[in-house]
Amino acid sequence: MTGKTLTRMDLSEAVFRDVGLSRNESANLVSSVLQHMSDALVGGEQVKISGFGTFSCRDKAARVGRNPKTGEEAPIPPRRVLTFRPSHLMKDRVAAGNAELEQA
Repeated sequence: MTGKTLTRMDLSEAVFRDVGLSRNESANLVSSVLQHMSDALVGGEQVKISGFGTFSCRDKAARVGRNPKTGEEAPIPPRRVLTFRPSHLMKDRVAAGNAELEQA
């Protein structure tokens, strides 16, 4: 693994190169898409991107956790968490990438 992180700026630069919009238009497009996704998730909707995966929120109930250092119990309040389920195409693509890394 290279440890590189794909950023919003990297995405807008890719849109600039591949689509031909200006840099500002590309940055605005990426920001707009991410904002629509965020708004949908906050509103309780799923975000499904074909060939990529599905983002959704789910509610987790309150539970009792344990501090691993001390063993002391602590209550964990109920909360909403973001989940991502990759599509089968994405799983296959990642697996193929892992196979290429192992051969190298």
